[in-house]
Amino acid sequence: MQPISTNTTGIMKMQVQPSTVSHHLLICSICLLLSVVSCQSHVPVQDKPFDKTPFQPFLNDLKFRTFNFFWEIVDTNTWQNDDRYPTQNFTSIAATGFALPSYIIGIENKYISRSQGATRVLNALQWLWASKQAGDTSGATGYRGLYYHFLNYQRGDRFKDVELSTIDTGLLFGGILCCQSYFDGENETEQQIRQLADSLYLRVEWDWAMNNQQTMSMGWKPESGFLSSSWTGYNEAMLLVVLGLGSPTHPIPDNAWENWCKTYDWADFYGFSHVNFGPLFGHQYSQMFIDFKGIVDPYMQAKGFDYFENSRRATLSNRAYCIDNPLHFNGYNENIWGLTACDGPAFKTINHNGIEWNFKEYNARGAAHNYIEDDGTIAPTAAGGSIPFAPEYCIPALTAMRDKYGDKLYQQYGFKDAFNVSIGEKGWFAADYLGIDQGAILIQLENYETGLIWKQLRNNKYIINGLLRAGFTGGWLDAVNKEQTNQTKG
Repeated sequence: MQPISTNTTGIMKMQVQPSTVSHHLLICSICLLLSVVSCQSHVPVQDKPFDKTPFQPFLNDLKFRTFNFFWEIVDTNTWQNDDRYPTQNFTSIAATGFALPSYIIGIENKYISRSQGATRVLNALQWLWASKQAGDTSGATGYRGLYYHFLNYQRGDRFKDVELSTIDTGLLFGGILCCQSYFDGENETEQQIRQLADSLYLRVEWDWAMNNQQTMSMGWKPESGFLSSSWTGYNEAMLLVVLGLGSPTHPIPDNAWENWCKTYDWADFYGFSHVNFGPLFGHQYSQMFIDFKGIVDPYMQAKGFDYFENSRRATLSNRAYCIDNPLHFNGYNENIWGLTACDGPAFKTINHNGIEWNFKEYNARGAAHNYIEDDGTIAPTAAGGSIPFAPEYCIPALTAMRDKYGDKLYQQYGFKDAFNVSIGEKGWFAADYLGIDQGAILIQLENYETGLIWKQLRNNKYIINGLLRAGFTGGWLDAVNKEQTNQTKG
């Protein structure tokens, strides 16, 4: 996953001199009302719950096929999961982070037994704990508790010169802490899972990764030190900041979340006012793990809604952009939409009816007020990863893609990564499944249907502590915090 940075814009505030307050009071009141209405405008609200019954056979099939990707495509030397398949060059720690919750999904859907899932998780965590941690170039897997972005298949050491990745480590630990909360049995395997999850998390030096800056570094290399870029929002790194705040051993500063929020980009895009970020994965990945529905930080409290609603608005604006189709690519419509990071057809420019179409291979496609990366490539994971936010649009979209393109797109492990029908006579369809894109579909489908993965981290003390330190209040978090406080007093 390639880190993306966004530009930041300020929010305009009306300046009123004391001497003119009486003249402007009514005007200010009207402006305030209009600004609130503007924030809420053009946001479709479901009149009644979406009825997924007609789609259920397809959803059941999609869930089972996508689960099998994670269960069957794994490096059995390291128990880490492949970045992509059938191309097999290296494993991805983020893909492993998505695979770990998938085993929980497999257990609860009775695809595998609890003992099978627990054994797989234990194998992965044991290998991670025992693998080499070193700050040099001598074949380490990670350093200071963090892990390299990609690992060599079978050997498990650093792939080429990739960075020690903070965000991919964060996504890995999202999965690890899910397993810590879920496997609560007293048998030896489940006890070991909890103990290893604890040891792995407490070892991570999130404070070191801040590099003495206001926001966390995107990564580090033994050859050159910290990368020049740091995590500024809004994007997929919300989980990363919460993990750093929640650590009792290597916590990041108290103001880390406040500094993160200062870099937000609030704007209207296609009629939806929200914190913008172009590729949809940035609105999905943290919310695959943490249930942000009904809880708010000071920033979102001032806006009048939560991050869950923010992701709904981002999804709907992405869809609205694709329906508008300003670059006139083939195939876009109300059910064929979705721009996010994914594979693409080629680095190639084609002139079509006087318009230059610039195609790319893997790229962080997306649409926001200050970010347009669109070459006609649609990724099913864009809609799939947003199912909980807008099921009435995302589920019909996935169904339409499957129905329209059949086995060119939908095969053994569900959806291939992407497609583009604006290139060549027959269009282009990805050869590979991508682990992180598969994970977004599977986990978010399960969260929509049962809330399974959200439930695990609503019970995790480290996530709770991180959210509280970030200033979140409301909903389930207040209830859990009150219960824990009462237990402490008791």
